[in-house]
Amino acid sequence: MWIVGILVLLMSACSQPRTQPPSQVHVEPHLERSSYVTSDGYRLPFRHYVPPHRAKAMVVALHGFNDYSIAFDGMCKAFVTHRIECIAYDQRGFGETRLRGLWPPEGRLQIDLKEWVGVLSDSRPGVPIFLVGESMGGAVILTALSRDASYWQEHIAGVILMAPAVWARETQPWYLRWSLWLAVRTFPDWKPTGQGLGVVASDNIEALRAMRRDPLVIKATRIDTVFGLTNLMDEALASSDRLPVDGLVLYGAKDEVIPKSPICKMLGRMPTGAGQTDFIYYPNGYHMLTRDLQAESVFRDSAEWMLKTRTTDESHLNQACSSNEQG
Repeated sequence: MWIVGILVLLMSACSQPRTQPPSQVHVEPHLERSSYVTSDGYRLPFRHYVPPHRAKAMVVALHGFNDYSIAFDGMCKAFVTHRIECIAYDQRGFGETRLRGLWPPEGRLQIDLKEWVGVLSDSRPGVPIFLVGESMGGAVILTALSRDASYWQEHIAGVILMAPAVWARETQPWYLRWSLWLAVRTFPDWKPTGQGLGVVASDNIEALRAMRRDPLVIKATRIDTVFGLTNLMDEALASSDRLPVDGLVLYGAKDEVIPKSPICKMLGRMPTGAGQTDFIYYPNGYHMLTRDLQAESVFRDSAEWMLKTRTTDESHLNQACSSNEQG
C-alpha cells in the first residue's frame, strides 16, 4: 500500500487542473448586438426575448453544465406571453464562447453575472429583475449572491433555482470524491462522455436527441472542468444560508442528476423571513425542468411567482424532504 501512496504523491506533483488564463484586458462592460462584453473583454453571446408591450419584469437566465443559452428558448418564449422580458446568455466556457470546455478563472462566472445585472438595471429603471438558474446556473447564482448581499438586494427582486447544482462533496459518497481527486491529478485533460451511466435527464426524448445533435452542447467533458464544477457545488451548498432575496426552488422527483438529499439540505439551510424561500416539487419532473414534457407547468408556475399571482404549497417541502422520501 505504501508504494501506491508514493505513486499517488508523485502523480499529484505532475498534473494540475487547467483553467482559462486570466485576461489582461480591462474595458467598460457593455452590450453589443448579440454579445455582452465583460470587464475583461470576454464576449458572452446571448438570446433576447422581448414582449410586445412594456415588460412587467425581466429575467436573466443561466444555463446548466455543458449546456448553453438555447436551454431557455421555450421558457423565454413562454415568459414573453406574461410580459416578462428574458435574456439568456452563454456562460464562459460553454456554448459559443471562447475557450469552450475549459473552466473559467476563480470567481469569474459570478463577476460576469454581477456585471450583466448592473448594465441591465441601469437601462431598465423600475422593472424588477429576476435571476433564473438551472443546475450549474443555480449554483452560480447562489455563490454570486452570497458575496455581496447589499448589491443584490438593491438590484434584483428574486431568484428561481431549478434543480440547483448543490451536490457538494460533503453529500457525495467517498468513492466519488476520491476518484475525482485522483483523476484530476493524474489525467486532468481526460474527457469522459458519461455514456453508459444510464442517467435520464428528461422525459422529453426529442429534446434529448436534439441536444445530442447540437454541436454547441458539450458531450465529452475534461476532468478538470468537472473538478471546477464540484468546487462550485461545494460553495453553492455552503452559501445557501445567505440568500439575501426572495427565492423559488423547483425540483423534480425523478431527477437523476442532482440527488434529493443535497437539495433538502440546501432547503433546510435557506432563510425564512427576509429572503423567503418557496419550493415547488414536481412528482413527474426530471432534471431538465425547462425541457421536460411538463415544462409549460414549470414556466407558468415561475411566471406567476414572479408576478406575485401564485402562492406555493408548504406541503411540497414535506413531500420531498420527509425522511422516508429522501431514502
